[in-house]
Amino acid sequence: MEEKKNAGDLRRDAILYRPKNGWDRISAAQEAELKSYCEDYKKFLDNSMTEREAVESAIALAEAKGFKPFVRGMALKAGDKVYRSNRGKAIMLAVVGSESLDQGANICAAHIDSPRLDLKPNPLYEDAELAFFKTHYYGGIRKYQWVTIPLELHGVVALKDGSTVKVVVGPAAGDPIFTIDDLLPHLGAEQAKKPLSEAIPGESLNVLIGSRPFAGDEGSDRVKLAIMDILNQKYGIVEEDFISAELEVVPAFRASDVGFDRSLIGAYGHDDRVCGYAALAGLLDLEKVPAKTAVCMLADKEEIGSEGVSGMQSAAFDTFMSDLCDTQDVKLKACYEKSFCLSADVTAAFDPNFPEVYEKRNSAKANYGIGLAKYTGARGKSGSSDASAEVVAKIRAVLDSADVVWQMAELGKVDAGGGGTVACYMANRDIDTLDAGVPVLSMHAPFETVSKLDCYMTYAAMKAVYLSK
Repeated sequence: MEEKKNAGDLRRDAILYRPKNGWDRISAAQEAELKSYCEDYKKFLDNSMTEREAVESAIALAEAKGFKPFVRGMALKAGDKVYRSNRGKAIMLAVVGSESLDQGANICAAHIDSPRLDLKPNPLYEDAELAFFKTHYYGGIRKYQWVTIPLELHGVVALKDGSTVKVVVGPAAGDPIFTIDDLLPHLGAEQAKKPLSEAIPGESLNVLIGSRPFAGDEGSDRVKLAIMDILNQKYGIVEEDFISAELEVVPAFRASDVGFDRSLIGAYGHDDRVCGYAALAGLLDLEKVPAKTAVCMLADKEEIGSEGVSGMQSAAFDTFMSDLCDTQDVKLKACYEKSFCLSADVTAAFDPNFPEVYEKRNSAKANYGIGLAKYTGARGKSGSSDASAEVVAKIRAVLDSADVVWQMAELGKVDAGGGGTVACYMANRDIDTLDAGVPVLSMHAPFETVSKLDCYMTYAAMKAVYLSK
């Protein structure tokens, strides 16, 4: 028999903000959908270790759902599904709504690049009869986390004849993997005295790639020659071709369930492919034509400031939206001023192992749903778009009406640090924007952890935003 609530209990329920663990709120039907969604997400992750591979995966999934390449000048009608790849490193997709674009668009924007190690333009060298690749780290990594773990090589080599060679070494059965050496503890007394940020210098992140010398040769750099000979025979490249290559070193980890209860997913690249996939899947799974045109933006280069032709600051997004507007003879600025963007990027999940850097009352928690962040930025909100109260209230209503589990989130204590997203670049376009995303444990590490429930609720939130008016 349910205990009768007293006046205080009833009043608490009515006026106090008391979030509940999402597992206590979802139905059996939602849990079945959650499991299916997370299995699909893990497959996407394993096939999308770089931003280029994420775009390839997105195009394959989109075309299977009837999306067509968008060519400037083509006629579009309500319900049409189109996409445009930006140099194979970012992608924009849209489902044309029943309303005119002068009523705005609903946009979900995420990024698909992740912290990693890039090969330098002249990477291959030999020392003490061992061959290495020199790297330059990309994004905010903690360098000590990248030593003595299994690594893979993914990317492309562009040749002077205009052709491109794809390189993927590590994920296939029988492939070799690579690693970065660390100092043995027996000789590491001085290293152990250094701060974590200095113990492994960036110039020491050299990837071990071989040790066998070229047979029948007595010249110098015999191991380097042997490695280059293997690459030449397999890919048809010479050492100079590294100058026009984009080769990325990433962890050799597959997306896996974490915990006895399998409630978590551990993987490389949750930041921010967990939100990127949610934004993509939410668009692909729309069961009806949305009122407003629904747009998914998967950008590159967020981890280094959203710069360049494939980043969120690029005019490529404006060009895509302008071309959409031209099909309806609508001015771009008229579309932007009535649009909404959910800037979908991960947030920090409260970690009880490191409570000193979190403000517990305002931190996201695993299993409490998608985290809404009115502002991000560092310390005094630097680099943040800081959404208005009206925008936050609107999204609260949208998510509640769709039965989405959500929570409010800040990245950590005010003076502990901070971080940015693509939100400010969307807001600078005169688009109302709110940050939201999946809470992550061990963010930016080679192996990050997220809650399955939070992954699913982020997907559900994207669908709700696309369908909102």
